[in-house]
Amino acid sequence: MAVQVETLEKLERRITLTVPASDINGEVESRLKRLSRTVKADGFRPGKVPMSVVAQRYGYSVQYEVVNDHIGKAFADAAGEAKLRVAGPPRITQKQEAAEGTLAFDATFEVYPEIKLGDLSTAEIERVSTEVTEAAIDRTVEILRKQRRTFAQRPAAEGAQASDRVTIDFEGKIDGEPFDGGKAEAFQFIVGEGQMLEQFDQAVRGMKVGDSKTFPLQFPADYQGKDVAGKEADFLVTVKKIEAQHLPAVDEGFAKTLGIADPTVEGLRADVKKNLEREVRFRVQQRNKAAVMDALSKAAELDLPKALVDSEADRLVEQFRERLKAQGIKDADKVPVPAEEFRPQAERRVRLGLVVGELVRTQGLQAKPDQLQAHIEELSQSYEKPAEVVRWYLSDRQRMSEVEAIVIENNVAAHVLGLAKVNDRLVAFDELMAQA
Repeated sequence: MAVQVETLEKLERRITLTVPASDINGEVESRLKRLSRTVKADGFRPGKVPMSVVAQRYGYSVQYEVVNDHIGKAFADAAGEAKLRVAGPPRITQKQEAAEGTLAFDATFEVYPEIKLGDLSTAEIERVSTEVTEAAIDRTVEILRKQRRTFAQRPAAEGAQASDRVTIDFEGKIDGEPFDGGKAEAFQFIVGEGQMLEQFDQAVRGMKVGDSKTFPLQFPADYQGKDVAGKEADFLVTVKKIEAQHLPAVDEGFAKTLGIADPTVEGLRADVKKNLEREVRFRVQQRNKAAVMDALSKAAELDLPKALVDSEADRLVEQFRERLKAQGIKDADKVPVPAEEFRPQAERRVRLGLVVGELVRTQGLQAKPDQLQAHIEELSQSYEKPAEVVRWYLSDRQRMSEVEAIVIENNVAAHVLGLAKVNDRLVAFDELMAQA
């Protein structure tokens, strides 16, 4: 008999499932018999526990398992016969009325939506590109020099200057009272590199070893320390040591310390340029992909299965809790995190996931083996031992699934950009790199 599917609301459907009571009872009896061979009970030898005792102790749980198994199979068969694409697990409720000798259940569930994708040729998408300039290479080389700099103590007569490392004692007070985090001894920071608030940094400049100074400091209203945000403090600072930085010269010796294959200045700059181009390529790809996803989201019409949105919101909550744990937050798993806070993000992810999946299915945009290999090899080039990184990816199914998802997104982005009205824009290197 054909499966009767009742439409309740938008994507919600309901079907009635029936299973013979004799099948349930027979399977329960069979499982209890198998269980009786190993179950232990006081006063009985193993394997000799009476069936009445086994049934009394385990009958309910075994029957629950059997019913779930039978209903699960009946639902899968019915959904398959009706050619339904079920979104999320069904909600099962037992019906009070059923034909003699049967058990009846209602299965309420959602189906995947019909996706109406608008004319992508009318979508306007900004596609950015970026050039790696000589100035960008220069700045990166300076960063590498700073990572390998050394410090030497300044003469006592010289005051603290930009790029000096200073060691200080300080104590801050608000309205004459100390506050948490406002005091430290032998504290080090580098002048002019943004490690301290600007007022603090400026106050220390010019001070010599042994000098003390009291100065006012206004904490920003959005300061991370909520107890002092927006308040004014008085700080007493004493300079204990001043060290001037010494940057290594950009020469063959410096190139050798970086492990450059061609340990020359030209080889160093070429290596830096190659790495920057790789980073730029990934960032440009991410930015253009985000623009494509925005266009897809606007062009698509569909209803969202509530089950999928709820599941995604729960997953985002768990990810948030994991981040809290990583930050050392105590009892992060008990922190109240309303799933509703993540619902807009969950809805967007589900929406895009469904639209992307439809494009992949209808346009044949699945990831091909050579694409997966090429992506992994490109990722591996950022590491000292690329071959080991490639093996690391290929040896783990989860990691390969993540790579596959990225390649599929890239395929979708390329497909949509080939259809849409594309406005190309050259973005400055600094602008691109400043974006998260």
